[in-house]
Amino acid sequence: MITISVPIPPFMEAFIEKHIKEGHATNKADVVRKALALLAEQRAIEDVLQAEKEPTLKGDLRELAKQLRTK
Repeated sequence: MITISVPIPPFMEAFIEKHIKEGHATNKADVVRKALALLAEQRAIEDVLQAEKEPTLKGDLRELAKQLRTK
């Protein structure tokens, strides 16, 4: 595991301390790990939602390939 050092503004430090005090995390690193996990989950959801917007192709693969060649 690696360690990183990131400067943060006072309001973020207060947010971290509040979460520790409320029992949502055991220490500062735990808060940051949970925040990163939540960000990764959010990005994964965004990727799925974006993929759902992508067009889909249905039908015979040879016919579809012919259509692509004629365009």
